[in-house]
Amino acid sequence: MNDPKLFHVLACFALALATSPQQVDAATRRFIAADSSKQRVAIIDEQGATEWEHPIGRLHDLHVLANGNLLFQDSWTHVIELERDSKKIVWQYDAKQSPGNEDRQIEIHAFQRLADGNTMIAESGRGRIIEVDSKGKIVKEIKLHIDHPHPHRDTRLARKLDNGHYLVCHEGDGAVREYDGAGKVVWQYEVPLFGKEPRPGHGVEAFGNQCFSALRLANGNTLIGTGNGHAVIEVTPEREIVWSLHQNDLPGIQLAWVTTLQVLPSGNIVIGNCHASPDNPQLIEVTRDKKVVWKFHDFERFGDALTNSQILSVDGKLIE
Repeated sequence: MNDPKLFHVLACFALALATSPQQVDAATRRFIAADSSKQRVAIIDEQGATEWEHPIGRLHDLHVLANGNLLFQDSWTHVIELERDSKKIVWQYDAKQSPGNEDRQIEIHAFQRLADGNTMIAESGRGRIIEVDSKGKIVKEIKLHIDHPHPHRDTRLARKLDNGHYLVCHEGDGAVREYDGAGKVVWQYEVPLFGKEPRPGHGVEAFGNQCFSALRLANGNTLIGTGNGHAVIEVTPEREIVWSLHQNDLPGIQLAWVTTLQVLPSGNIVIGNCHASPDNPQLIEVTRDKKVVWKFHDFERFGDALTNSQILSVDGKLIE
């Protein structure tokens, strides 16, 4: 290259690309993610390499436990705890084998290992949350309030809160409900359509209020992933929206089916961006002022159905 001015322009352009938040890649974040279309759950290290992987079937929830084992599902009805290195199943629950479920269509879309060692499981098609002990025995059951029952759409993610309540996303109802320990609805939020008409599909072209995830924040507000609403919203106990991120708020990125949410110690929010096509990243980390600080975009190891993820470390620091 003989033109020094052209060399200077190209060098500045390359530097801008390298430092732009829209060009970051998988490095500096270690995480686990699962994609049913690729039938893979995998841990990606901070350099972007595959550290561990295992085949899966249908999946809508996923956890790395404190003991290093993995809690996930390999079908809509079968939840397993797997030792990471030996890949030995050390605990399991199969909804098909549970009394009363034999002649029903049951799907599991949420589960959680609890502090007492039991496992919370939400059974769609049965309309209930159960807690199962280490031997697979059901030790607690609460019925869920469902307006539009359907074995695939009764629930998405559900979590037991520190106060003993359950925060449940009802996809088919377009609502988030909080249940007390006896199963009474004590709070409800109907996900809005923001004045738009519902549109069918799963990708960026679709639209609805089929919520996937909800987190209760330390300030008492609730952070909601609106599913095919292409948005993340934070609502107060009085149901006021105080923060939101919508489909086209991030330059160069479109949100499609917003799935898992994770709030990092920094306050940044990690968003699962499912069914968004290879034009968009599958995972996005944003600041509260809507700046992209990290993203994962890999349609070889994962595909267009990366529904679930969990950040495990940031710059070498483990996420508790």
